[in-house]
Amino acid sequence: MAPEADEEMQQEGAADVLVSIIMGSDSDKEIAAKAEEVLSEQGIAFETKVISAHRQPEQLADYVKASQAKVFITIAGLAAALPGVVASQTKKPVIGVPCSGNRGLGGLDALLSIVQMPSGVPVATVGIDNGKNAAHLAIRILNC
Repeated sequence: MAPEADEEMQQEGAADVLVSIIMGSDSDKEIAAKAEEVLSEQGIAFETKVISAHRQPEQLADYVKASQAKVFITIAGLAAALPGVVASQTKKPVIGVPCSGNRGLGGLDALLSIVQMPSGVPVATVGIDNGKNAAHLAIRILNC
C-alpha cells in the first residue's frame, strides 16, 4: 500500500511532542498503534507520520530536521531504509522497529538491515513487530 504523504495519525500537541513515530507505509499502522498505546498510557506526547524514505526523501529530511521530538521511532520492513535515513539526518536517538509484513522472510531482512548501520549512524533496534518495546525504550531514553 502506498504511503499517504505526511499523514498524521495522532498528535498530542505539536509544540510538546517528545516522540515522533515515523512509518514508511500505511501497512505498518498496527505496529505504530502498539507504540502509541504505550506512549498514551504513560502520558508521553507524540505524533505519528507516514513518510517513505524511498518515495519522499526530501519530505522526510525536512520533517526530521524541523521536528521538536526528542526521540524518533521508525517502523520499516523489507530493505528497512527508513531508520538509517532518519539517523543520518539527526543527532537525536532513533529506534528502529523491523516489520515482518506478509513476506517470506518474516522480518529478518528488515532486522538485519536496521542492525547493520554504518559507524556514526546509530540506530537502536527492537524485536520484529515490537512497537511496544520501541515505546518503552523511547520512554527510558527520555528519562535519562
